[in-house]
Amino acid sequence: MLDRKDILGIEELGRDEIETILSTAASFKEVSTREIKKVPTLRGKTVINLFYEPSTRTRTSFEIAAKRMSADAINISVSASSIKKGETLKDTALNLEAMAPDCIVVRHGSAGTPRMLAGYLDCSVINAGDGAHEHPSQALLDIFTVKERLGRIEGLHVVIVGDIAHSRVARSNIHGFTKMGARVTVCGPPTMIPPGIESLGCSVTHEMEGAVEDADVIMMLRIQLERQTKALFPSIREYSRLYGLDAGKLKRAKEGVIILHPGPINRGVEISPEVADGPWSLILDQVTNGVAVRMALFYLLLGGARE
Repeated sequence: MLDRKDILGIEELGRDEIETILSTAASFKEVSTREIKKVPTLRGKTVINLFYEPSTRTRTSFEIAAKRMSADAINISVSASSIKKGETLKDTALNLEAMAPDCIVVRHGSAGTPRMLAGYLDCSVINAGDGAHEHPSQALLDIFTVKERLGRIEGLHVVIVGDIAHSRVARSNIHGFTKMGARVTVCGPPTMIPPGIESLGCSVTHEMEGAVEDADVIMMLRIQLERQTKALFPSIREYSRLYGLDAGKLKRAKEGVIILHPGPINRGVEISPEVADGPWSLILDQVTNGVAVRMALFYLLLGGARE
């Protein structure tokens, strides 16, 4: 069990808690290979997915995870809810809690929103991404995927390439991989590297080919144009030439290097089709493992272990 009500960020999790989540996820992954992909572990529990931003993988993954554990999963579409009528976020959350859910999964464009809601609510809150702050379940599934393939995290060199400044995935992964004993380097144009990012425990480079040579894991990030308020690079073509991962740059990497991407991928921009679909890529493994990791979070937060 986790001795906490909510999962709000990787920064506040201890290494032992991360290990507990990973080992629990490993035990749940088998459920998704069964002919009947369902266990009664959380029967009678209710999970609400409250997403203020568009999502395909994350929301669907949380929904499938809840249903595979026999919980009731409810998706709230913000565009069709009372939020459009002027209802505040706090009132929306309090009204939802009045219906006695056991967990609310929140994605919001403003950093700190899940933490604020967790302070109001008695039910569990899971952060499914808050602005450019954190995306804890994504980092957990990334760590799980790397450990599953390479057998360890300790001592690995993880290179994260792309729009670091606007990436909650990058922040959560820096916290997570460093806690687990890996060395993390972030790489991107100077305009996409936030000042002081080294304080999180990573190193910084602006030269991709050198970083790739020493990497055990390369994580590519898309350019988050929806969060940028001004142009941060001359053109998509120029960005792709310098920071896109293609077969040419990959030839400089270690044998056995693995490629991750949190999705959605922009083929031909940050990653070429031959790399995204190649034997080094674990992008679809990440999606598969996301269900197991989110099952583990529900199990550890909602009392499955106590039962």
